Amino acid sequence: ATPAAADEGGGAKKQLWGGRFSEKIDPLMEKFNESLSFDKRMAQEDIQGSMGYARALAKTTIISDAEAAALVDGLALVGAEWAAGTFVIKEGDEDIHTANERRLGELIGTVAGKLHTGRSRNDQVATDTRMWLRGQLVVLRGYLRQLIAVAVERAEAEVDVVMPGFTHLQSAQTVRWSHWLLCHAASWQRDDMRLADLMPRVNTMPLGSGALAGNPFGVDRQALARDLGFERVCPNSMDAVSDRDYVSETMFWATTTMIHLSRWSEDLIIYSSQQFGMVKLSDAYSTGSSLMPQKKNPDALELLRGKSGRLLGTLTGFMAVMKGTPTTYNKDFQEAWEGLFDTVDTMSDCLQIAAGCLATLKINPDKMMAGLSSEMLATDLAEYLVRKGVPFRETHHISGAAVKLAEERGCPLSSLTLEDLVPLCPAFEADVAGLWSYEKSAESRDTEGGTSRRSVLEQCAKLRKYLADTEM
Repeated sequence: ATPAAADEGGGAKKQLWGGRFSEKIDPLMEKFNESLSFDKRMAQEDIQGSMGYARALAKTTIISDAEAAALVDGLALVGAEWAAGTFVIKEGDEDIHTANERRLGELIGTVAGKLHTGRSRNDQVATDTRMWLRGQLVVLRGYLRQLIAVAVERAEAEVDVVMPGFTHLQSAQTVRWSHWLLCHAASWQRDDMRLADLMPRVNTMPLGSGALAGNPFGVDRQALARDLGFERVCPNSMDAVSDRDYVSETMFWATTTMIHLSRWSEDLIIYSSQQFGMVKLSDAYSTGSSLMPQKKNPDALELLRGKSGRLLGTLTGFMAVMKGTPTTYNKDFQEAWEGLFDTVDTMSDCLQIAAGCLATLKINPDKMMAGLSSEMLATDLAEYLVRKGVPFRETHHISGAAVKLAEERGCPLSSLTLEDLVPLCPAFEADVAGLWSYEKSAESRDTEGGTSRRSVLEQCAKLRKYLADTEM
């Protein structure tokens, strides 16, 4: 059904899909049904898709070249009004398709009624949203890759700084600050890969599928796809108007990315607290307290953490909407768009905020060093004995006994002398005194992906190469 509205004799408004209806629509239902308030942001994509469809119709000769030219020119005028902010929304404009076609009719007359020949809002809205989303994903991917680049740049510049690494939020082993940065950059790289994998499925064209059964006028969908910049066409018309996988996949990508940003934020919130003091956020991304003058709150990071929960809820809600819908199109699908728009807007803000926070925060190497303790070298002590030929399962118990001995004496593990250690294992020798170095501990982890200086710089080089090889 055509999405326009018309005036009949006496000025009574009648929806063009309403030919079989005899009763006037409830005003509350009009409000309940409308989507223009949020789908108007796809105005230009709706116009571009309609231009392409008009050209495709002309190639079938169902409309003339002159009619197609009038449609394209008129649509350009409608687009210009949206761009200039002068488009006037009128009663009966229930969605962006209705509004654009109504205005087109006002500008060029009855030939506007030929635009919808063989087309349904079912394939039209799916086309508009895919066109809109593909452009947005390019922008979001640029923001994500900028965040990765910032992490790599800092990792290279600050490679000599060591800090405590944590498991279960308990001090575990010595790592490089750069290694921590690249830990998160690695997750963001996977997010970039997922987004790159998603984009071709978004850029698949449903137009020409009609309401569900296909187009009866011989529209060349392959040519239309090329005209509109799509990589391929949806292979089945019923699936084309049913499919909202591109929405759920986008939401899933966003949720996964936000979970990664949330965990990164949580680390920095902890590291920036007075008890840790290892990093200091820029004033540009912090706020104060209305009561306590001394407070500097990591609000940007807390909002990143909080917004991840909201996007997870959006994804869950949308999947629940879709799960019970029968084939093919259902009005339930309209519930996708507000969640999708919010997801894209939120990701745009969050990725830029995250990059700004990371680029401007300051580190405190002295505090990071102060957070290290010789007990964190207990694993190194066990590995020392492994190099002396003692099985690791034995060295683990021996090192644990040394830790217990130091605790009982109330002294650091590094204060135990050779005389203290030999009774625990005769393999200990005088060279054990050279073990108590945090830098040496980090350098010993020199395998690919480890925290040694060489390995960290290698990881930086790999990420730089990845960004270069996958340049958009």
